[in-house]
Amino acid sequence: MILASASPRRKELLLQSGYKFKVIEPDVNENLKADEDPRDYITRISKEKVKSVARELDINEIIIAADTIVLVEGLILGKPKDSHDAKRMLDILSGNQHSVISGFVIMNTSNNYFHSQTVETKVTFRDIAPDEIEGYIKTGEPFDKAGAYAIQGQGASLVKRIEGSYTNVVGLPLAEIVDILDSIGVDRVY
Repeated sequence: MILASASPRRKELLLQSGYKFKVIEPDVNENLKADEDPRDYITRISKEKVKSVARELDINEIIIAADTIVLVEGLILGKPKDSHDAKRMLDILSGNQHSVISGFVIMNTSNNYFHSQTVETKVTFRDIAPDEIEGYIKTGEPFDKAGAYAIQGQGASLVKRIEGSYTNVVGLPLAEIVDILDSIGVDRVY
């Protein structure tokens, strides 16, 4: 099995689930197309990640890829470009509810099995003071995370409530992925 991802969080989550796999970083352009629906966007990116890795393989494998976005009031928040962008995102999220949506694809190259799915989790932030936002940005944690926060890190203190999959907010909806892997006969190695 192959995880098509550069995310250390996705790797860690899949390892915790007991699977043996290799990691291959996909080479894809993650730019949003004009007027692209958020769910269509993350599904397209996940498919492109799987295809990017599949093209490089000489043997048959099961490939998993995912992409995660934060959606608030119709606005997609990806990874912040710099500290000003991180502040802008955290200001928007402060005191508000947003959706964390992950799209994932599982492909078996031996029989052309292909599964695509999205998972949504609602997250509500508490009101965050400007100096707390500045302090959080200084930790460096926001910079490689959609929405500029890590629920599994110091960003947990920003979250007031979560409705849905915690692992989805981290970046990989494990319950849904495990169900699919079980259904196609992928064994765990606990």
